[in-house]
Amino acid sequence: MMRLNPIIKRDVKVQSRSMKICFGVFAYELILALVFFLALYIIEQNNIYTSKNIYSDLVALYPALGVTQLIVLGVIVPVRTASAISGERERQTFDIMMTTGMTPFSVIWGKVMTAIIQSMLFVAASLPIMALTFVIGGVPWSYLFWFFAIALLASFFAASIGILCSSICKRSVSAVILSYGFYLIFFIGTLLPAIFYGIYGVNLLYANRVASSGYSYGENAYLPLLLNPVVYLTEFFTQIMTGESLVNEISDLSVTAKVRGPIRYVTQGPWWMIVSTVLFVAVSFLFLWFASRRIDPMKSRAVMKKGRRGATG
Repeated sequence: MMRLNPIIKRDVKVQSRSMKICFGVFAYELILALVFFLALYIIEQNNIYTSKNIYSDLVALYPALGVTQLIVLGVIVPVRTASAISGERERQTFDIMMTTGMTPFSVIWGKVMTAIIQSMLFVAASLPIMALTFVIGGVPWSYLFWFFAIALLASFFAASIGILCSSICKRSVSAVILSYGFYLIFFIGTLLPAIFYGIYGVNLLYANRVASSGYSYGENAYLPLLLNPVVYLTEFFTQIMTGESLVNEISDLSVTAKVRGPIRYVTQGPWWMIVSTVLFVAVSFLFLWFASRRIDPMKSRAVMKKGRRGATG
C-alpha cells in the first residue's frame, strides 16, 4: 500500500484546522461573484440597443470566470510555496525536517502538492458559480473538466516557481519577490524575440534571405511563446470557444516566403497546445529538481568540505 507523503499529511491537517483557509475561500468566492455580476452587467449593457438574444452572449461568462480564477491562482500559489522552505528556515525547523528519512525531492514534492491541493480546493469551491455559466450560458459540461486540467497545470507551474525561489532565498519575502521576477521572465522575456522579429526581422528577411532562397526561418522567433502563460491561456480559450487557433496565423505572416523550421509544425492543429503543455510540465519538474538539489544536506556538506580543503591547501 502506497504511503501518503508525511509533508502533505501534516500541512493539509494544519491548514484544515486554521481559519485562514475559510477566509481565503470566502475572498476567492467574493472575487468570482463580483466578476460574474460585472460580466452580466456588461453583457446586458451591450444588448440594450440591439434585438440580439442575450443568452447567446452569456457564453462569455466561461472565459471571464476562468481567466479570473487562473489569475488569482497565479498570484496566491507562488506566495504559498515561496514560504515553504524559507519559512521552515525562519522557524528553525528546517534542519529537524531534513533529519527525517525523507529524500530532498520528497520534501519538495510534499510542499508542492500541498499548495496544489489548496488551489484545487479553491477551484472546487467555485463550482456553484462556474455551474451558472454552463446552465445559462449553454457551455458544454466537458469544458469544466478541461478547465480543471488547465487550473491543475497552472497551479503546478506556479508552485514549482515558488518552491525553487524558496530553496534559493533565506527569507520568505525575498522568495516571493523572486517568484514574481520569474513570472516576468516567462510573461515578458518570451515576448522579446517575437517583438524584435516583428520590428526588425521582417524587413531584413525580405531584403536578404527571402529574395535569394524563397524560404523563411524568421518566424521561429515565436517559439519562445510556447512558454508564455498568457499565450497558452489565450490559445486554450480561443480553441474552446471558437474551435480555431490564433497561433496558426503565425505560419501565414510571410506572404511570399515558405516558412521553415519547427514553427511550421507546432502551429498546425492542436500541436501548439500539446507541445506547450509538455514544455510547462518539463520546466516545472526541472525547477523541482533544482530545488531538491538546493536543500540536499549531503550536497551542502560536500561543498563545505571542498571549500575547507581549498582554504587549507
